Amino acid sequence: LVRMKFLQLLSRKPGKLEMLFRIPFCQKQFPYMCLATSACLYSKKKKVNSYEQVDQEKYKNLVYSVTSYKTSAQTPETIFEEDNLLYGPPNKHRPPVKAGTKTPKNWVPLINPNKRIPLLNSDSNLPIKIALQKTKMPSVTRILQQTISPQQAFYLERWKEKMILELGKDGFAEYTKNLFLQGELFHAALESIVLSEEMATKEQREDDVISGYLSSVQHVLKDISEVKALESAVQHETLQYLGLVDCVAKYRGRLCVIDWKTSEKPKPSLRNTFDNPLQVAAYIGAINHDANYDFQVSCGLIVVAYKDGSPAHPHFMDPGLCSQYWNKWLLRLEEYVDRN
Repeated sequence: LVRMKFLQLLSRKPGKLEMLFRIPFCQKQFPYMCLATSACLYSKKKKVNSYEQVDQEKYKNLVYSVTSYKTSAQTPETIFEEDNLLYGPPNKHRPPVKAGTKTPKNWVPLINPNKRIPLLNSDSNLPIKIALQKTKMPSVTRILQQTISPQQAFYLERWKEKMILELGKDGFAEYTKNLFLQGELFHAALESIVLSEEMATKEQREDDVISGYLSSVQHVLKDISEVKALESAVQHETLQYLGLVDCVAKYRGRLCVIDWKTSEKPKPSLRNTFDNPLQVAAYIGAINHDANYDFQVSCGLIVVAYKDGSPAHPHFMDPGLCSQYWNKWLLRLEEYVDRN
């Protein structure tokens, strides 16, 4: 107790305490230097906490709301209530159903179960070629164009605007005209090749417009045989639509509806051909329900020929794939009928 009083007296005069520590005698008398150190700290002014000066009563509600947020998570109901207050009530509508999950209301089979196929055909070596008649019945091309998806329509319009910027309106019109001309010349050359079962004429091979396309399909033509129809009109008597099929022949031994396409860009997969598989499926269904054709088809083939002469891409459609695209075609047909 005497020592503590002595230290308190010294702490009032820090200078004397410092002198005392310098004397060896003090080191012997007071071996516990921690007492002297605590005395020095005691002499310093106590630091003031700035948070103690805040009006806690004033900000009590704010502190409570912040600290209580972690313990009360938002629920879907509260989120909907906040959105309703901020943005108004949501529009109640059903999301669009994918075409693959829908079923046609008026489903008709791809293969006609009531069609009788003759055992022998006297004119089997001559391909059928029926001219397309102008009627009020819609064509396959028209139905697909008027039921194109908004996404496809957007990309098609954007491509058109880009081409007009590069070529101008007159230049773009000339470009599309040349595309149709190339297609017609290419189909005519293929028809002459298939009918005569010979190579194209010298004039056709030397024609710069289609020479690349003809070179492109040479490896595919080797696998085609027994041509049944060429550039022939088809009509679905039940569903009431028509079209013009390019070719019906055997590809590697399987009877197919063959659709010849030209392209300046590669299309290595079937999905790159956009609505062409639906077109082929529509032609298959029409042939199978058309009395002018004494046979039925269950397969399809899309051949994409290239202007630069690179090997064409043949996309074969087996019966299962044709059935899938047939259902999609029926949905597009129903959409067209509902709009018109």
